[in-house]
Amino acid sequence: MIKVAILCFTDQGLSIAKTLQKEFYRSKILTTRDTTSSKDIKQIDSVAELMKNSFHNYDAWIFIGALGICVRSIAHHIEDKTTDPAVINIDDQGKFVQSVLSGHIGRANVVTKQISKILDAQAVISTSSDLQELWALDTLAERYRWKVKSSISTNEIISLFVNRKSTALILKTKDKGTQYLEKTCPDFVDIFYNLDDCDINEYELLIYIGYEVFDSKTPIISYYPACIAIGSGCAKDIEPSLLIKGLESALEKENVAIESVYAIGSATIKNKEQAYLDFAKQYNIPFITYSGEELNTITVANPSEVVKKKVGVYGVSEAAAALIADQSTWLTEKTKVLTQSGKKFTYAFSLLSVYERKASIAIVGAGSGDPELLTLKGQYILENADCILYAGSLVPEALTHMAKEGALVRNSASMTLEEQVAIMDQYYAQGKSIVRLHSGDPSIYGAIQEQMTIFDEKGYEYYIVPGISSFQAAAAHLKSEFTIPEIAQTIILTRGEGNTPMPEHEKIADMAKLRATMCIFLSVGIAKKIQEQLLEHYPEDTPLAILYRVSWPDEQVWTGKLSELTTIIKENKLTRTVMIVVGEAIGARKNRSWLYDDKWHHIFRKKEKTIQS
Repeated sequence: MIKVAILCFTDQGLSIAKTLQKEFYRSKILTTRDTTSSKDIKQIDSVAELMKNSFHNYDAWIFIGALGICVRSIAHHIEDKTTDPAVINIDDQGKFVQSVLSGHIGRANVVTKQISKILDAQAVISTSSDLQELWALDTLAERYRWKVKSSISTNEIISLFVNRKSTALILKTKDKGTQYLEKTCPDFVDIFYNLDDCDINEYELLIYIGYEVFDSKTPIISYYPACIAIGSGCAKDIEPSLLIKGLESALEKENVAIESVYAIGSATIKNKEQAYLDFAKQYNIPFITYSGEELNTITVANPSEVVKKKVGVYGVSEAAAALIADQSTWLTEKTKVLTQSGKKFTYAFSLLSVYERKASIAIVGAGSGDPELLTLKGQYILENADCILYAGSLVPEALTHMAKEGALVRNSASMTLEEQVAIMDQYYAQGKSIVRLHSGDPSIYGAIQEQMTIFDEKGYEYYIVPGISSFQAAAAHLKSEFTIPEIAQTIILTRGEGNTPMPEHEKIADMAKLRATMCIFLSVGIAKKIQEQLLEHYPEDTPLAILYRVSWPDEQVWTGKLSELTTIIKENKLTRTVMIVVGEAIGARKNRSWLYDDKWHHIFRKKEKTIQS
């Protein structure tokens, strides 16, 4: 939440200011107009004095009035784009919102767009990269917590980029930032994943994200995620200056940027070693130590019997680097260094596993059926996958049309689990991106546990992307809130007991005692039994909805009373892909929550306390 000052000069401007104050929680209105003062609204006598005393005390200034007043007011207080606050100007009719100062670093452009939506006004932004919808190179580092270095001035780099000079984007590591760059890459930028694959002399600009240091005659801007773990062991009381110099030289030798170092680690017996403490302090990184038992969990590449006799472990530097990085490999294995004083230390470097470019498996929720209900993240992953296995009996084939050219797309409906895993093994060994596409949300009757057990046994990297469940699509179709105040505040997702037994403590009849909104999956074949169990506690006239393939093109929905459940299913010959919903919340409209009541106050809607001026 940014700290905002809203400065206005007319009655109409004050009205706009009050609208904006409701949207910016940490905001204060400052006005030259006569007004009733409060802790959030203050009358001022002099704009010049206000600017002199308070210009750098706020993250953003919103002027409501003539642009000339805004410019003259701030002119003498502008210092540097890295420290100046954002300044935005709005005319007092609320028609135009203009970003005036600190468009990128100060986020004035972002705030301008936000205000334009609040007021339904025209945003006026003159920054070239924003107008061309190009990356803001001067804010990428802050946005993704990278450190940045460039071979020429940042302004010269930005000039080359916004003038669309041929650019090579080299993505050595992988994180949210690099995924964003891949997804939004302009047409004049070519993507590479290794320096060796790129002839840098063919380009007028290089953008690099990773941990390497390299020379280039081509202008380059390098972004360094904190992705490198240093493990080290040393002689007792080694001179701090010599260790620091030695580690700096080691990084330089291995072409690893000091800006990319995440932490340094060693054995617990070194937790007060001044040299390590000084190195960590100088570069503002953690110093992490591990017990002998923890270090011995790592099978080091270069075990030492001498170290084992002295400290009880086969290696400190490799083990510490691997533990920090959650890795079993090293960019640089244990290396010994002899300092000028005759004291020794060792080092090893590892890349943090979360930044490594390697094979991965995404278990993606396809949603309830409508391809447009797939999440944006799910769509991006599908579009970039090398292999897609989808449950064809439950997932619309239309979703697989998003696959890129050359991707393998297979329907797993006729496959055994072993056959599916065999395909994934093949693509995983090649370092490819694999998607296992499940219906609805994978966490709800997704049958993913058995797959994850195999992935864990094989040491595979995998993650889950949630999806819209059919019970949520059902609520949307029924135009119902399943948690209505004073009616139902609980949703039960369950199934009936058929061939697959239910846990003893999860009987439908027992859960029906709560009279909650109950969504019943996979139970159409035992509808009569379900109805009998529900009627033990729900009244016969309890609202009922039966939804077949909800959100699919051929969806069908029936509503009625609980007493009609079996009849509806028999008459319509429903056999599978059916959701049964029971509860008073279906179609309810009368009750109101306290959330938006004018008597209900909280941090975002404050109770007004006026102070007489």
